[in-house]
Amino acid sequence: MHVLITGGAGYLGSVVSQLLLSNGHAVRVFDNLMYGDAGLAKVRHCREFALIEGDIRDVDALSRHMVGIDAVVHLAAIVGDPLCAQRPDLATEVNLQGSHNVINAARAADVKRFAFASTCSNYGKMPDNCAFVDESCQLRPLSLYAETKVAVERTILDHPLSNMTATVLRFATLYGLSARMRFDLTVNEFVLTLMSQRELVVYGETFWRPYVHVHDAARAIYAVLTAEPATIAGQVFNVGDSAENYRKLDLVKVIQQRVGPGTITYISKAEDPRDYRVSFDRLQRALGYSITRRVPDGVDEIASAIETGVVHFDRRIMSNLVA
Repeated sequence: MHVLITGGAGYLGSVVSQLLLSNGHAVRVFDNLMYGDAGLAKVRHCREFALIEGDIRDVDALSRHMVGIDAVVHLAAIVGDPLCAQRPDLATEVNLQGSHNVINAARAADVKRFAFASTCSNYGKMPDNCAFVDESCQLRPLSLYAETKVAVERTILDHPLSNMTATVLRFATLYGLSARMRFDLTVNEFVLTLMSQRELVVYGETFWRPYVHVHDAARAIYAVLTAEPATIAGQVFNVGDSAENYRKLDLVKVIQQRVGPGTITYISKAEDPRDYRVSFDRLQRALGYSITRRVPDGVDEIASAIETGVVHFDRRIMSNLVA
């Protein structure tokens, strides 16, 4: 396949790019490089790789570079609640209008497959904290980030995209090592903070979130791109594992087992906008997908990388909170 990845230089995109190339596919990354291109250092000299610096708000550029593409992986976005709240106009332009541009350009170019990266944050706050939500449950977006993702989902699911097989992937919160590292994600941040400062302040420690390793997230994208179209057309899949739902206090215990106790301060919140445990059974049933790494594996991976100097923290490039 010839695959265009919007946001392909990012935390997840750089992993997806490498996975596709290693499996013999051609990759075209379309990215505005707001966080640089260091995540693509290992692949930039591959014969089947091309990097286009471009913005998904640029309709003409998208149309030009969509020619000859078999599949689109749409990852480009202003990612996360904090940055979307900080830059609401930009978030709406990129996440909503920009996504519509990508969809329209793919449709016009007769692209056959389209995978859209959405989020489990769309579930918001579950009505019963003893239950698991799945793809059939009501969406309760409680942030601008989630609202834009839900809106694009509806565009994809409510309006068939001609002959294009489109799939929505709702990712659990990512963690783990990537060539374009992020330390503003919960697991990664907790490991770094506890190792470097020996102190950690945790807000809302009892509320649930699901987590998935960035490499397993990339594998889910690859599974969808290579699946029989009838299996994934117009479908929504949560990406993760039902056993990988954690409260923050659970994460802290796992991390302490690896890096030592440190000093933990819990600041309880009577109310948290997001509180959800998610079922991931549909993807497993449909495609036989299963994760290969769990949170303790990711904690050990990150801690080892910090200890050996594989990664060095630089907030300017290792966080989506600065843009």
